Amino acid sequence: MLPLSPGLAAAVLLAGAAFGDAPISLHPENPHYFLWRSQPTVLLTSGEHYGAVINRDFDFTRYLQTLAADRLNYTRIFSGAYVEPEGAFHIARNTLAPHGPRFLAPWARSDQPGYTGGGNRFDLNRWDPEYFDRLKAFLSEASRQGVVVELTLFCPMYEDMQWHLSPMNATNNVNGLGAVARTNVYTLDRHGGLLAVQEALTRKLVTELNEFDNLFFEICNEPYFGGVTLPWQQQIAKQISDAERPLPKHHLIAQNIANNSATVSEPFAEVSIFNFHYATPPDAVAMNRGLRRVIGDDETGFRGTNDLVYRSEAWDFLLAGGGLYNNLDYSFTVGHEEGTFVYPDTQPGGGNPTFRRQMRILGDFFRSLDFIRMVPDNSVIRGSLPPGVTARALVLPGRDMAVYLRMPEKAGASGAAALQIELAAGDWDVIWLNPVTGASTRSRIAGGGVKSLPVPPFDADLALRLKRI
Repeated sequence: MLPLSPGLAAAVLLAGAAFGDAPISLHPENPHYFLWRSQPTVLLTSGEHYGAVINRDFDFTRYLQTLAADRLNYTRIFSGAYVEPEGAFHIARNTLAPHGPRFLAPWARSDQPGYTGGGNRFDLNRWDPEYFDRLKAFLSEASRQGVVVELTLFCPMYEDMQWHLSPMNATNNVNGLGAVARTNVYTLDRHGGLLAVQEALTRKLVTELNEFDNLFFEICNEPYFGGVTLPWQQQIAKQISDAERPLPKHHLIAQNIANNSATVSEPFAEVSIFNFHYATPPDAVAMNRGLRRVIGDDETGFRGTNDLVYRSEAWDFLLAGGGLYNNLDYSFTVGHEEGTFVYPDTQPGGGNPTFRRQMRILGDFFRSLDFIRMVPDNSVIRGSLPPGVTARALVLPGRDMAVYLRMPEKAGASGAAALQIELAAGDWDVIWLNPVTGASTRSRIAGGGVKSLPVPPFDADLALRLKRI
């Protein structure tokens, strides 16, 4: 995508800011979910690998329109303090690995050659106006398409190859800052001079983007790798909060806690969203429900290319009470911003148009629920399930239920199994939904005690909606 002219960038910005004053927030009645544009909201997506802004060659307008066409309302981007080399993690056509000078960072390029990735080195004392124009244009287009943006400020340097490409590395800037090992980049130790740079970048991003309602900040991606310290994370959270205190809008702050699950024992006061990666089974939701904040699964995708593993993770996580889900979708690449790149079998994850339609089915199902008043409660499911089948329920007692059934692996139709479920007295609508096709069947049953529902044959997973008439 070509850089926007100043006039067009300003027009786009104004259009994006016109949607309303209040940024996305925790829902006041149930803070396990969001309130956005006056609507109860869960965030659900299958999105590109975080390079939509820092990769000059990526046409983000086509990308965001593609998400919106499947009613996906969320995407995640990195700030540019971290960038990847081509071939990292065996990702083909990685959007987070722009080619040489096509990498756009928050800091301006100097007039001195020598950046490891190609082109001139960076000046950490100067901002790049093109970067901020593109970032604001991205947020404006996302706003028009009904997409919320998670801006992740920092990311650990997993290996030396990532650190060698960072503008914060002393070899890549003209300021002589960042002459440290990759494991000392995100600490309160000031000997490398990077803390002040990181604080300045945080304040700059927070100030520049204050007017957007479709935005929240994440402190750091996967801080449990690469030497990222907890005091440093809290310092960045305070920088966000302090920078916004005199500004009109106050945005949510997210903290990435762990891969899979963990208990948050001492939550930062500034943080409203606790994110986990590869959160299957979704134990992290129940473990932290008492915090009364959103629990998110904001990255999954390193489990092969089969749609089922990610579809079931999404259904399980939302019906467990989670508030956001993001699948890494490697079909989004430069030149394939509509998500049609056919990746090799060596790709670590999946994503494709068919999978995104499955996420649309999940999103439509979930939005049909009065989920603000529902709670995860598997106790309504009684008796034993068929061998290998698991069930998860989200319940509005006496009124409404959503159930997700899953077989551990595809093993043929489940046969004429029955689901024992406790229903309050009254007549109930029974709707079985195929999570792959969206096809449904409907019947009616009289409640009052434990009822036996015949389960239609299914190959891998099946959803159920029970609503009292």
